[in-house]
Amino acid sequence: MTADIIFQQLQELGNPAKAAHSLTFFKTTPGGYGEGDRFLGITVPEVRVVAKGHPKLSLSEIEILLANPYHECRMCALLILVEQFKKADEEARRILFDFYRARTFYINNWDLVDLSCYAIVGEWLADKDRQPLYAWSRSPSLWEQRIAIVSTMAFIRRNDFADTLQLSESYLSHPHDLIHKACGWMLREIGKRDEKTLT
Repeated sequence: MTADIIFQQLQELGNPAKAAHSLTFFKTTPGGYGEGDRFLGITVPEVRVVAKGHPKLSLSEIEILLANPYHECRMCALLILVEQFKKADEEARRILFDFYRARTFYINNWDLVDLSCYAIVGEWLADKDRQPLYAWSRSPSLWEQRIAIVSTMAFIRRNDFADTLQLSESYLSHPHDLIHKACGWMLREIGKRDEKTLT
């Protein structure tokens, strides 16, 4: 199976009206955070169905999908990576983490970050040095900064809150609402488990 075939499958599901709505929803106009992004007009559940049909897609083909200018192609690539990571052994997980880490340039909108980073980055770093998160938090890339905080969801689910709190504090004066919203989301997740931690 090739990336080209998957792209064709996604194109067949495209909906011009939904694509037009996504252009506005994801702020694709000049100066917007999603400037220049393109959409086929496919729902997330529809993309998930396509992704589930290709669980063994090679990394070389996944990279082709990631580099596709259409948002849903990048989403499909990331969903395949997440499923591969869930089923991988330790060495394969290392390879998938390194692959993801080297290609954050393509993970360039909040939904792409949110559906992939904690399931790959967070799960990989759960029992390892978390310095990659702090490096991302200092990155000029808004999306790498969001990866840093949302990845801590994997730690929160283990009742490990320290990195979430530290990163959230470092972002207190951040200029972008997408970072504040991500921090608020993670802090609410902590609050569901231990309200005292937030007082």
